[in-house]
Amino acid sequence: MLSLVVALVVFIAAYAGVGYQLFYREHSDALRKVDAIVVLGGEHDGREDYGLQLAREGYAKTVLISDPYINGGYHHGGQSLMQRVCSSGTADIEVICFSPDPSTTRGEAMFAQRMAKQRNWHSVIVISWRYHLVRARYIFGQCFDGDVVMRPVPRNYPSSTMFWAYTFAYQYAGLTKAAILGCDR
Repeated sequence: MLSLVVALVVFIAAYAGVGYQLFYREHSDALRKVDAIVVLGGEHDGREDYGLQLAREGYAKTVLISDPYINGGYHHGGQSLMQRVCSSGTADIEVICFSPDPSTTRGEAMFAQRMAKQRNWHSVIVISWRYHLVRARYIFGQCFDGDVVMRPVPRNYPSSTMFWAYTFAYQYAGLTKAAILGCDR
């Protein structure tokens, strides 16, 4: 019985410790000019406007905004937000909204790779949640041939233990899935 308790404690400590290092701590890169900005789907938590802001600041002239909810499933106010950001291109900034296939980070990375090949791009900024950066970097490393600059959505995250326990589990599962599936180019 004692060995079972010790094993459980070791498992929980490893799960939390590795999860903290991979998903709680920030793994962003310094901003630099790139060929395009890729805003990954997720909550409408300011990520779309952050991507557009970076373009206005001169980091790229093209913004790819993932819209995996294009056929329904929008969060509250999401449809009007997407209509606004998808029509916000200017003479200097091109905005391309797309529905990834598959509707996952892998689909988003594959779309970015296709666009890069068509347009001779070599680098992108990828915007997502802070806790998603490690997994997104891994997937873009599988699917995208160029350089990737990872940036978190500037926002506050919940502090509850349950939120982070679920988030760690989801990200561990996502990394495992990415390792198994790889990338269909």
